[in-house]
Amino acid sequence: MSENQRNVEILSEDVLLTTAIFTIRQARLRYRRFGADRSLSGDWSEEVTLVNADRGDSAAAVVVDTSRDEVVLVEQFRYPTLGDGSGWLVELVAGMVRADEEPESAIRREIREEIGYDVRALDRICTLYPSPGGSSERVVLFYGEVDDSLRVGEGGGRADEAENIARRAVPLGDLPDLIDSGTIRDAKTLAGLLWLRLLRSRR
Repeated sequence: MSENQRNVEILSEDVLLTTAIFTIRQARLRYRRFGADRSLSGDWSEEVTLVNADRGDSAAAVVVDTSRDEVVLVEQFRYPTLGDGSGWLVELVAGMVRADEEPESAIRREIREEIGYDVRALDRICTLYPSPGGSSERVVLFYGEVDDSLRVGEGGGRADEAENIARRAVPLGDLPDLIDSGTIRDAKTLAGLLWLRLLRSRR
């Protein structure tokens, strides 16, 4: 019996909706509560109904242009943010990991498509859940460096996917002000830029 099977009992699970991006699943379940020793050794919870927006994994990258001493970001329209903002977000280069590829291959493809560079080495920073209360999506976060010799195109995204992406480069010296200003509202981007700020402070 797996750890999940010992600590979670799925009573039923149904697919509510399938779209081009998400599969919405609803489950009735019980899970093991924390015991007096703060381990999962307590009683079972009451039955709860929870929903999961399953969209697979994504990859994102903190990209630094060493020719210009800049971090390269992108800006694009994000419909879900329209209600409480302008609809446009400044973000890290990112995209979905296809079923037939690894996260590193996915982010190399996205860097070419969105900002027009090949990238040499990629260092894996971490894997994070941007919205675990409602989605199973994981983002695999990388760090990579580019320079003028690695420019292979204009970027801007794929027209056949209705992408319209603008390159937004920020001098590394302005990184603290960018983070502190509240301009960055995307979770994976804030995580990546905070990591970069910490990295630079240690050098």
